Amino acid sequence: MADLKANEEKFELGKIIMTRGIADRTIDDKNFASFVIESLIRHVHGDWGDVSEVDRQENEISLKEGLRLFSVYQLKEEKIWIITEADRATTTVSFPGEY
Repeated sequence: MADLKANEEKFELGKIIMTRGIADRTIDDKNFASFVIESLIRHVHGDWGDVSEVDRQENEISLKEGLRLFSVYQLKEEKIWIITEADRATTTVSFPGEY
């Protein structure tokens, strides 16, 4: 049997919020919309994407301590940020320039 723990959600996303730029782009581009969904899945499973090693270690501590979680994912030249607040009530998807 495969390691099921690796596929479990590690935390609650809460309410998912998209900035205006992300929302507009998902409406106009189905591939981008799929990328956002896949990134959210990676995020909730503890795959922090393209963050630095320091940020990766911070996320692992934050996961245990109940602090804010931050992930970065890239599609071609475009990056998105996903941030889950410490209380796990909301997760925001944004372009870096919208934060």
